[in-house]
Amino acid sequence: MNAEAVNPATPGPVTSGHTTSTGSRRKARPRLDLRRLGRAALLGPATRDRLPDAIGHVVDAHRAHHPDADLEPLRRAYLLAESSHRGQMRKSGEPYITHPLAVTLILAELGAETTTLTASLLHDTVEDTDVTLDQVGEQFGEEVRYLVDGVTKLEKVDYGAAAEPETFRKMLVATGNDVRVMSIKLADRLHNMRTLGVMRPEKQERIAKVTRDVLIPLAERLGVQALKTELEDLVFAILRPGEYAHTRELVVRNAARADDPLADVADDVRKVLREADIAAEVLIRPRHFVSVHRVSRRRGALRGALRGADFGRLLVLVNEDADCYGVLGELHTCMTPVVSEFKDFIAVPKFNLYQSLHTAVAAADGQVVEVLIRTHQMHKVAEAGVVALGNPYAAPPEEQSASDGERVDPTRPGWLSRLLEWQRAAPDPDTFWSTLREDLAQDREITVFRPDGGTLGLPEGATCVDAAYAQYGEDAHACIGARVNGRLATLSTVLEDGDAVQLLMDQDAASEPSREWLEHARTPAARIAIQRWLTAHPAPTGAPGTDPEEAARPLADDPAPSPAPDAPVLGRPGAAQALADRAGAPVRLAGCCTPVPPDEVTGFAVRGGAVTVHRAGCAAVARMKNAGRAEVGVRWGEGAECRVTLVAESFVRPHLLADLTEAMALEGAEIVSATVEPPDRQQVRHTYTVQLPDAAHLPALMRAMRNVAGVYDVSRAQPQTPGA
Repeated sequence: MNAEAVNPATPGPVTSGHTTSTGSRRKARPRLDLRRLGRAALLGPATRDRLPDAIGHVVDAHRAHHPDADLEPLRRAYLLAESSHRGQMRKSGEPYITHPLAVTLILAELGAETTTLTASLLHDTVEDTDVTLDQVGEQFGEEVRYLVDGVTKLEKVDYGAAAEPETFRKMLVATGNDVRVMSIKLADRLHNMRTLGVMRPEKQERIAKVTRDVLIPLAERLGVQALKTELEDLVFAILRPGEYAHTRELVVRNAARADDPLADVADDVRKVLREADIAAEVLIRPRHFVSVHRVSRRRGALRGALRGADFGRLLVLVNEDADCYGVLGELHTCMTPVVSEFKDFIAVPKFNLYQSLHTAVAAADGQVVEVLIRTHQMHKVAEAGVVALGNPYAAPPEEQSASDGERVDPTRPGWLSRLLEWQRAAPDPDTFWSTLREDLAQDREITVFRPDGGTLGLPEGATCVDAAYAQYGEDAHACIGARVNGRLATLSTVLEDGDAVQLLMDQDAASEPSREWLEHARTPAARIAIQRWLTAHPAPTGAPGTDPEEAARPLADDPAPSPAPDAPVLGRPGAAQALADRAGAPVRLAGCCTPVPPDEVTGFAVRGGAVTVHRAGCAAVARMKNAGRAEVGVRWGEGAECRVTLVAESFVRPHLLADLTEAMALEGAEIVSATVEPPDRQQVRHTYTVQLPDAAHLPALMRAMRNVAGVYDVSRAQPQTPGA
């Protein structure tokens, strides 16, 4: 893993790290003299009855989180690592053992359990020394062997641009089997980034870009904020040195100020909570460099224009979940809240297990101070993420292990489970790489509710297409529409947090996804599944149903155009008869509204002495009345056949037109004319004029049309209102 010398761009003393419960402005832990530790590792005592001095800091940090931990595995792991790496030096001139020691200390401070620390001490031995995995397994057990093997596999592929897709595909596979593998990898990368200065500038830049594009987003998703924020600052210093230097100057200048508005507001908050008898710890949490830079850009602040409250936030730690809301109520009652800044991540945690209440209050001088409210346990998880959860595979003693021997991770974040599913389905490394980076670019997750009360976690901006594939996998090929909050919606509808989504599925096993779905899919699972199906089923050139414009044209075997408004349609022999109160006058049913029994109708005389029958609500009736035309009384007589115009509204899907016309034919309807409008937002409108053997068949015909998969409404053609 070959980490290098100290990076001169690394933030100096002003980067006090992350404020924790030890104090409102906790001083940074003194940077360990790793050169001295390495020398101690080589020369210091290492008897069986005594822990080596070199791992004293690791042991102290580990005991702070796990007072009863068995330290013997750490002692033996250090002895094996030190003896295996003896004689190896880093490019900076330090003994190589200083690197696994530093990585292990990072994890120990985050609260990693003993097995993770043991594997961390050994994480380079199999790759860089003569130690074998079998030896690791014999001395430390299968769990440690598994972790060391996972980390080793990540390092056997070059990090060059051409290799990145397959490298990180393997990384995600290893992570999915055990999130502790990625924890070790992230700590390893953090120490390497801290000591990157001896590298050539171009190599520093390449490593920083990979860290920025993949490892930092992964740290965010694993919830390891302590690693993520420091990595962000280190990458910021390398890739944007000018902006970094400016931000550093702002932070240094603010640190030298005599007054601190955050301290004043913190005192006010302590007083409010003390009077409310709420036990709480109020801390000042300085922002890291990248966060300060973002605030500066967001507010358009000029050089030096940031105010004191912009350099940090208040952190309120309590004992119980209910106390979080109690603190919130007191702050909003006794201080001036900025309501638009309120967010509740306790009721709805983030995708990376993060829980906290976010709010903001206005200080006396008008500055806005952000406040985070959480329990001590929430804070531990917020800082260390999955690392703080210990061994996710250690079942309670009363529980038996899975009979099939598969590893089960009850703490795995939902996004990671989904990612592991689609990475196995990705057809090639390049597809995996592009979709991985798209997925990592999503920084917020929404929750939508299924009809059965279950939930789906989706990235912000996800559509009904994404919900379908999240719920049904590849069976979502049969999805034909959705109801969002009880209302019909197209599959392209963008979902909002808290939406209730009911997916409408076709029962036909041969159902196919639409090519247009790719334009609306936001999740890797949906995009990969659709692309795989389309690749396996290429559409033949000129195939029916593949051209939306072709679908909009009248049926090929229909020589008759749609009737124009007001054009009378002569009744055929046997058709339903309308009788006029004018003896001997021929009667015709108007094509504009196609009346059928038992519609309420009226008639008007036209040239030639004929009477045209319209539905009472037809727009033509109103126009003729306004023109002073006299109505002719008409009524329904005896007859069998009738002609009617129906409008079907449906979602776009292959073969819909064929299925719909087949259903109509089975009901005995003869299609006189048909028009299909061009699709709009994956919805399409069909208009059919049909001849029925009996008006009594109309309800059955409309039911049959509605039962066609994809059709969500069928109605009689509505007469247009005047002026429409």
